This record gives sequence, C-alpha cells and structure tokens, in this order.
Amino acid sequence: MLPSLSATLLRTAGVSLRRAAAPSLGAVRNLNLHEYQSSRIMAEGGVNVPFGISATTVEGAVAAAAEIGDDEVVIKAQILAGGRGLGTFKSGLQGGVHIIKTSEVAEYAEKMLGGTLVTKQSGPEGKPVNTILLAKKMALAREFYFAIMMDRVSGGPLIIACSEGGTSIEDLAESSPEKIIKVPVNPVVGLTDADVEQVIDGLDASGDRTAAAGQIKALYDVFVNRDCSMVEVNPLAEDEEGNLLAADAKIGFDDNASFRQKDVFDQRDLTQEDPREVAAGKWDLNYIGLDGNIGCMVNGAGLAMSTMDIISLKGGSPANFLDVGGSATTEQVKAAFEVITSDSGVKAILVNIFGGIMKCDVIAQGIIEASRELNLTVPVIVRLEGTNVELGKKLLEESGLKLITADDLEDAAVKAVAAI
Repeated sequence: MLPSLSATLLRTAGVSLRRAAAPSLGAVRNLNLHEYQSSRIMAEGGVNVPFGISATTVEGAVAAAAEIGDDEVVIKAQILAGGRGLGTFKSGLQGGVHIIKTSEVAEYAEKMLGGTLVTKQSGPEGKPVNTILLAKKMALAREFYFAIMMDRVSGGPLIIACSEGGTSIEDLAESSPEKIIKVPVNPVVGLTDADVEQVIDGLDASGDRTAAAGQIKALYDVFVNRDCSMVEVNPLAEDEEGNLLAADAKIGFDDNASFRQKDVFDQRDLTQEDPREVAAGKWDLNYIGLDGNIGCMVNGAGLAMSTMDIISLKGGSPANFLDVGGSATTEQVKAAFEVITSDSGVKAILVNIFGGIMKCDVIAQGIIEASRELNLTVPVIVRLEGTNVELGKKLLEESGLKLITADDLEDAAVKAVAAI
C-alpha cells in the first residue's frame, strides 16, 4: 500500500473509550484490512478491481499464477503499511511489489513469504509477510489518487482526489497542493451528482463520465454501507479504454460498527499489530506503545495525555499511552502492568489515578498483586487522588513493597524521571 494522507489524518482522531470488565478481543481502533481483503469488499460493492488471488504458500502462489494464465503477473506482499513498492525485505530483497514472469513466481514467493518487509510507514522493525497477492497485470494509461475519510471540520465524509497518484500523496501535498481537491459530502443528503462531477473534474478523467460517476458512487456506497472510517485507492487508475479501476485499495473501519460488520472484523490480522496493543485489547485497555522509558498507567484519556506531557516537561520520555478507564477491575490493573512491563525499554512506571468512578483502593490492590506476581524490578511511582484515596494509600503502605508515593502529578513526574 502506498503512503496514506488519509491514514495520517485519521491517526489524530483519538482513542475509543468503551470499557468492559471481562476479557475480550477488545476495541479495535480503525480496523484496517489487507489489499486483497479490501479489493474483495470493493468488488462486492461494484467497484472495478484487478483480478487477483491471494496465497499463503509457494505452491498456492504458483497455482494462482497459473489460474491467471498470463505470461506476466504482479506479485504483492500483503502488509498493513504503506510504501510497499519502495520497501526492503530484511533479507535484502528490494521492493514488496514486482511485475514478474509467471516462471519466476515460485522464486519470488519463496523470498517474500515468511519475510519481514520494512517500509517508510512500517517503522524499522517492519511487518511480517504471511500472504502475497498475485494479480493480473493491467495496461494502465493514467494513475490518480482517491480517498474518502471522515472530516471533523465539515462534520461528515470528505472526498480527497488528485489527478496524480500511484506515489506518495504526502509528498505531492507538499510540492503541488493545488492539484488536490477536497469535496465535503453532506451526510444527510448523501453524495450528489454535483459532488461526483466535481470529483471527476478534479481527477481530470478522460473516459466516459457516466461510467466514471458510477465508480465514484460505488466507492462512496462501500464507505457508507460498510461503516468505513476511510476508503483509499492509490492508484485509482484509468485503463486504455478510459475505465476507472481501483488498482490498489486500503479500507479502514469504525470499530463501533463491529456488531453489524462481523464478517469484516473476523478478518483482522493480529500478526500485523503491536503484540502489546493486542494483549491490552483483550482486557479492554487502551494502549499505544511509544519509544520512551517511563511506563504510564492512568485512568482517563485526558489525564493520560497530561501525564505524558508533564513527564516530557520534566525531562523524561513516556513509553506508552495506557488508559485503564473508569471502571477497571483488579485483574485489569494487573493486566495493565503485564503489558507495560513486556516492553524491555521501560525503566520506571508512573501510576496516576484520579478516583471518580474508579476507586483508588481497587487500583492499589491491583498494584500490590501485580508487583508480587510479576516480581517487578523497575521503580513504581504512585499518585492517587479521589474516591477511597486514604484506603488506597493505606493498602500501599501496609503492603511492604518498595513503592514510591507522590503527593501530586508534578511530584510524581519528577520522581519518575529521577528513578531511572
């Protein structure tokens, strides 16, 4: 998948605040699917996509190429990160997308499957390639960029289109922003013919406008009917006959709609996600890993952000965002410690709890049990305030554990930085 302007914007949308006490798969923020999965959903919605077959083995790839039946095919590594074409496998193979002879499929499949592809968006650790897509080579005359995302400013869907595509949209937005158009869609009225005409003009499509309009409407219908947070096609291509074709697709989904999009959420690929976030999700903990060394356990997204800010202000570096919510149990608190300490970079843990619905004694008991069961070796700094705070502090004092208590958030941040 190529770099995504839409995805970059969507990452600022915040985190889910849903909570439950029992372990579960957990909330999935903006679930993303692989290209081959997204293409299948688009095809079901009437969007033109290249014929392709996914494979998880070398034998399956060879069979897929034989079914396509051409002398050449396109082989694509399937990972949930953009920039595959310019990426590099840790084995040394350059590029995650290749046009190759059918006779070379076994060779390339062997090199790709089981490998780790590093791209501009994957981070230096890269992503594992467990699936590849064999696609029919298409004769493409032009390449565009097309995306639909939810826009806070307009309060509804926003179509982003550009007459140039197939490359980094971020770079194009910086060098030639005038080529990118944005068409807000009224969510009550829906996509109008005028909206569609504006998009077609922005793409500068040269084929049949009625057919092009049908494809734009089909993409919008997929966005609405499938409860998407984002639909990105890069490139949205035009073949030699002027037909629009979704040559590369990426779809993100609103996790709040998981109950009515079960077939979509069943396709979630956990191997592409941070294992710490997956573990946290099983306990309905909102966790995002960072690259610092002070682990944070806080209740409430706003307080968590403030805690991270003051750690940075005092010269430290937060290792994570972790919000245990307002109704966490002792078991969830223990699970939170397990997730935090699974990061080898964590050198201290700061617990910052303001008890409202969440009771300080519950947090204190979770800290005590986690410290004993996990045999914590890193300093733990605890700041408690609010409901049952005195009982919570008493439990900590009588535990016999070497915990560092703090009077307020600033004191806690100073002590956490000093403890490293």
